Amino acid sequence: MPYPRLGYTERKNTVVSCKILLLANQSPVNSPQSIRVLVADDHPLLREGLAAVLEHCADIELVAEAENGAQAVELYRQHRPDVTLMDLQMPVMSGLDAIAAIRAGDPQARIIVLTTYKGDVQVLRALKAGAAGYLLKSMLRADLLDTIRKVHAGQQHIPPEIAAEMAAYFAADALTAREISVLRLVALGNSNRRVAAELGIAEETVKAHMSGLLAKLGANDRTHAVTIAIRRGIIDL
Repeated sequence: MPYPRLGYTERKNTVVSCKILLLANQSPVNSPQSIRVLVADDHPLLREGLAAVLEHCADIELVAEAENGAQAVELYRQHRPDVTLMDLQMPVMSGLDAIAAIRAGDPQARIIVLTTYKGDVQVLRALKAGAAGYLLKSMLRADLLDTIRKVHAGQQHIPPEIAAEMAAYFAADALTAREISVLRLVALGNSNRRVAAELGIAEETVKAHMSGLLAKLGANDRTHAVTIAIRRGIIDL
């Protein structure tokens, strides 16, 4: 199961939000001190909406748009933007890999993750890769411009509800590498016997791992455990 993508209704709502935001932020043309922004997202409608908003911001200027992670890395090298808005799930190269590649060449790069996905583990991976902010596409109307300005000023930005999920994650027992391997195989529909064969362990050991997984994830059964793990970004299919 891939990470959630924008459907037609979500794309339409995002563009509407961008247009509303545009009307609320009408201002003169860009000043010489504008914050230079690169947008990387594989949804053309979203890029268009963001471009319309940023075009009318006096202190923010859109300098380039990328439709995949590899293009984002190349355009970053060409334009050296002040802030990059980066989608996580893109073709050719993922947002996480693009963040790592950009930060490898420029450790001071300021990157904001722009996504529909708010799983706490995925947030942690993005932050570890070097992201300075995390912005949900559903929250563009309220937080876009403020987040860009904060990150440009050297601050970090994580929405409160996501921060709360991360706090709960750190308070809980972390899954072991073996437990995650078991969970991935279970998510593919494998029985305990098949999982045991794939991992070269006893079936009873698989059952023990599953018991631990249910307890750590607060799940009722294996299907529930898989659902929770996907939502939190622990595994993907």
